[in-house]
Amino acid sequence: MKRLMVVVCVLFAVFIFAGENKLEIFSWWTGGGEEEGLLALFDLFHKYYPDVEIINAAVAGGAGTNAKAVLKTRMLGGNPPDSFQVHAGMELIDTYVVTNMMEPITWILKEMGVLDKFPKAILDICSYNGEVYSIPVNVHRANVVFYNKKIAEEIGMTREPITWTEFIYYLKKAKEKGYVGLALGDKNKWTSLHLFESIMLAELGPDKYNALWKGEASFNDPAIEKALEIMKELLEFINNDHAAMTWQDATRLVFEGKAFCNMMGDWAEGYLKTLGWTPGKEFGWFALPGTQNAFMVVSDTFGLPKGAPHRENAIKWLKLIASVEAQDVFNPIKGSIPARLDADKSKYDPYLTWSMNDFATKALCPSIIHGSAAPESFATALMDAINTFVSTRNVERTFQEILYIAEDNGYLTD
Repeated sequence: MKRLMVVVCVLFAVFIFAGENKLEIFSWWTGGGEEEGLLALFDLFHKYYPDVEIINAAVAGGAGTNAKAVLKTRMLGGNPPDSFQVHAGMELIDTYVVTNMMEPITWILKEMGVLDKFPKAILDICSYNGEVYSIPVNVHRANVVFYNKKIAEEIGMTREPITWTEFIYYLKKAKEKGYVGLALGDKNKWTSLHLFESIMLAELGPDKYNALWKGEASFNDPAIEKALEIMKELLEFINNDHAAMTWQDATRLVFEGKAFCNMMGDWAEGYLKTLGWTPGKEFGWFALPGTQNAFMVVSDTFGLPKGAPHRENAIKWLKLIASVEAQDVFNPIKGSIPARLDADKSKYDPYLTWSMNDFATKALCPSIIHGSAAPESFATALMDAINTFVSTRNVERTFQEILYIAEDNGYLTD
């Protein structure tokens, strides 16, 4: 009798669990265009699956600083969401795939017949041992400067600067006029490394920068020390309250006419649009000087955790975001370009069209702070070193610290 009762209880629990028609999506998309883009995806999902209750488990914190910590705790504790946002590259592979926490999902793309609709270079950084583990919903360009066109006109900028000399000249002009030259919001720490890694890319060049992560180039390179010198000079033009600001706050300084420009990933473009600006009208953009021939890639992806509570709904979600319809709904709002090659370019604004063209023709380079280039241990240590540098401005000490960090993580320093 007792045994029968146990069986009945188990069957009842299974029945109740199976009856839950839910889908929990974990992300750090909580502000500006990114949140609006996510909600547009939810609306599209409900168009096809109106009876599924979506649980928006977004955690605030720029670049996912807070969300990643929460997610890791949940995954290690055996409490995964149904699907979660993760950057393509080492953030995905090193943290969740190698540790056997994810299901391979190559079969989903094959079943849909869309495996060849994504660039091989993007799928490669979503893959491990020949299997795809996450589906890229977008591609961001990290090395972009967004500027206030009214202020640019006021300081006499007739064309976008392509050298450090030109860029610094206009930063000085803006400062003389009473504006912040370069808006920075490093309350969440990651933005300082975001700036530095793009300067490092400019000084190394895309070939040598990419060679660092393959063990084919050394961190003990004068170009990296030069990058610190340039960043030190740029820091003369940042806002005094940078440590109290997020990336959105810094971008808003440009919108409010208090700052000339902000060096940020193109999620800032989506945010500026939500504030009411039109790309090419109130704001312009250019690749950070020295990086005109490089496209620093940041790609947001979603995968299938082992033990996902509502696995079938998670698969429906992954199939949706892999579709060209979903990518063309999400990316124009988010301020990113589609990962699919067959997207409808007519749906994208002048900035995103510029980005799409460069994505197809420039050297692709992985981001450090956004999880593509290096393991989390390296990115975190380097982020801390650069944040200290923002305060101390000590080039020699910081360069030595970078060499220590590289050596500790197995990268070349000779």
